[in-house]
Amino acid sequence: MADEKDIEKENNEQEQEKDEVLAETEELNREAVQYEPMQVMPVVAIKGLVMLPGMLVHFDLHQEEAVSAINAAMKEGRPVLVITQKDNNANQIRIDDLYRMGTISLVKQIIKMPGNLVRVLTQGVKRGRLVNFTRTVPYLEARVAEPYETGSDTLSNLEQKAMVRGLKDILEEYVRLDDRLGKEITAQLMNCDSLDMLLNQIAISLPMSTIARQKILETVDINERFEAIAVTITNEIEVIKIKKDLQGKVKDKVDKNQKDYIMREQMKVIREELGEKNVQDDADEFMKTLESLEASQFVKDKIKKEIERYKNVAASQAEGVVARTYIETLLSLPWDRMSKDDLDLAKAQATLDHDHYGLEKVKERILEFLAVRVLNTKGQAPIICLVGPPGTGKTSIARSIADALNKKYVRICLGGVHDEAEIRGHRKTYIGAMPGRIIGALKEAGTKNPLMLLDEIDKVSSDYKGDTSSALLEVLDPEQNKHFNDHYVEIPVDLSEVFFICTANTTRTIPRPLLDRMEVIEVSGYTDNEKMHIAKDFLYPKQLEKNGLTKKQLKISPAAMRLIISGYTREAGVRNLERRFGEIARKAARKILEARQAGQEEEAVKVTDKNLPDLLGKVKYHDLKANAKADVGIVRGLAWTSVGGDTLQIEVNTMPGKGELILTGSLGDVMKESARIGISYVRSLSRKIGLKDDFFEKHSIHIHVPEGATPKDGPSAGITMATAVYSAVSGKKVRADVAMTGEISLRGKVMPIGGLKEKLLAAKKAGIKLVLIPKENEVDLSEISEEITEGMEIVPVTEMKQVLENALL
Repeated sequence: MADEKDIEKENNEQEQEKDEVLAETEELNREAVQYEPMQVMPVVAIKGLVMLPGMLVHFDLHQEEAVSAINAAMKEGRPVLVITQKDNNANQIRIDDLYRMGTISLVKQIIKMPGNLVRVLTQGVKRGRLVNFTRTVPYLEARVAEPYETGSDTLSNLEQKAMVRGLKDILEEYVRLDDRLGKEITAQLMNCDSLDMLLNQIAISLPMSTIARQKILETVDINERFEAIAVTITNEIEVIKIKKDLQGKVKDKVDKNQKDYIMREQMKVIREELGEKNVQDDADEFMKTLESLEASQFVKDKIKKEIERYKNVAASQAEGVVARTYIETLLSLPWDRMSKDDLDLAKAQATLDHDHYGLEKVKERILEFLAVRVLNTKGQAPIICLVGPPGTGKTSIARSIADALNKKYVRICLGGVHDEAEIRGHRKTYIGAMPGRIIGALKEAGTKNPLMLLDEIDKVSSDYKGDTSSALLEVLDPEQNKHFNDHYVEIPVDLSEVFFICTANTTRTIPRPLLDRMEVIEVSGYTDNEKMHIAKDFLYPKQLEKNGLTKKQLKISPAAMRLIISGYTREAGVRNLERRFGEIARKAARKILEARQAGQEEEAVKVTDKNLPDLLGKVKYHDLKANAKADVGIVRGLAWTSVGGDTLQIEVNTMPGKGELILTGSLGDVMKESARIGISYVRSLSRKIGLKDDFFEKHSIHIHVPEGATPKDGPSAGITMATAVYSAVSGKKVRADVAMTGEISLRGKVMPIGGLKEKLLAAKKAGIKLVLIPKENEVDLSEISEEITEGMEIVPVTEMKQVLENALL
């Protein structure tokens, strides 16, 4: 039964196919076009290309059925019907997706390309009409009817010559206006005398759309094909003429030196021809932004005037870009936009204490500002300058202050800035002009009351372009910065609400007028105890988190921390201390990971003062301790350096000679002058000491400060040098446990010095028991913690007589 049903089904399909062929044949007979007898051949469907008779063309195939059809035709020496798809996106090919008229072509060459791609060279022979598919697997095969080309037999030779000449005349006009065809193709067309061949070659060579070329392919009658091609060329000529006419109008309006703006003028002319208005979209957008801008009416009027000016100059691109950038800058500034400060004193105190240990003066000043702002909302923002050694937290405390006050934070690094325009900006008429860093920081913050950090203000410089420090005078003056004038903006900007915090390592290089405008708060170096707190509460947890460790995996004993502080770092701040903790954490992380990957049990890394050298190497620094016994001509002085306090051992020798003064140890000019003053003072005491009158003429004095490779300068070693010289010439010994600091005058007066806290800290580390300081520095002792002064006797002195009484045995 099943076999009978299959046979019946197959018979029905064959009958249906015969009916379709008969219907197609009847349709062909009803058309005016006459056809040759039908033949069966492979079909290749292509996309975006129309194959014409006489055309030799390459095209790429990747569909399996198309490749199979080409291979079969090449193998059997059969022609193929190359036909164009209507829908380029269609993957499944049906007869309705194809144009019915194609080109019977010969396959000349097949080249296999990478990626399952086949490149085919075919030559079109004649037209062919697709009747129906005879099979679809493994490739498309169809019955194809060849139409008779009509019309040529009814034309006389004279008519065909006239049509050829007409086509050539139109073609000459086209080539004169547009030379895209090229001289070689044009010459071939002009030498062609056959009407049919000329029509085919023009259709092949002339740039036209796929639909237009398909229409010519389907046009069998030579008269209709002649008319279609002639109309196509004529229309193209008219389009080219209109285009050139528009270009001519543009050239009349555009200067010869502004060829880059032709496209803009073309659009303008086209809009004028269409009756459309040239709307300034950018100007309208600027006006919308201006309406919502928080600014005074004066500022809005100024910006509005610039927008109106921009409308008139927009045609000139060079000037238009300048005007556009200027308007965008003005609209992006926070003229009257302010953020709301957090005025909670307790919260601010907690935030500052959480982020930083110590820095009590800075924290106290911030809380005072908050208290004043609560009581007086119109109070001016302070201008604070934090001065201290590197690594003491000056920059990081600024960010903590911004967090505590809920202010936007912006930082400007002034180190190495030497151009006044960096602060005030450039005139907007210059190429590449831009506002200064102050305006740029305000723009970045988005509010008029941010916290602005001016970092490294002591390192600005000046040159022929202007003095940067002088430009900062207006910025940091509360009486002037309400109307700060930036050269680029040209509209006064209010900086009175900006909370300025400056940082510096020293005030010596800051010009006096600029320093006078700032409230200076000294941030001194940390004591060992303070470093211990910072290491334990901040640096150690920070490095654990940074290196992916926990406190159970890495344990550092207090003794190890103290050894890291004293033996592996020598600084006023904690930067290198943090690096040492980071080094230990990295070594611990490696050790733990190696144990884990080896399948061993992970053990906590315990760091003590005993195994610390295994991790960080040998101890790098040793404190210069007090001398073991009293000696002649050797005195311990106290010095301030950029990394904190230090002790200096000054040595003096006398020897027979011609009264020369020898100074060694990389001494600066000021220190050399202190040595000469000390000798002059000692010479004035020659008779009291019991020296002969010609002692200094017959003896040379050599003053040396060890660590000769380290430059040294400053006046605070004056009394130290005088004491050492006095001891050397008198033969009296100096106490081993005494250190001193102070500037000496020619009359033996002891004058004040700076950096007392750092110097006392260095004395304590060296094991000094007695420290001599200027009497005028006695007031500074109240600000120094007992942790530093404990165990030391500090004696204020006013003249050298007191110094010698306390220092000499």
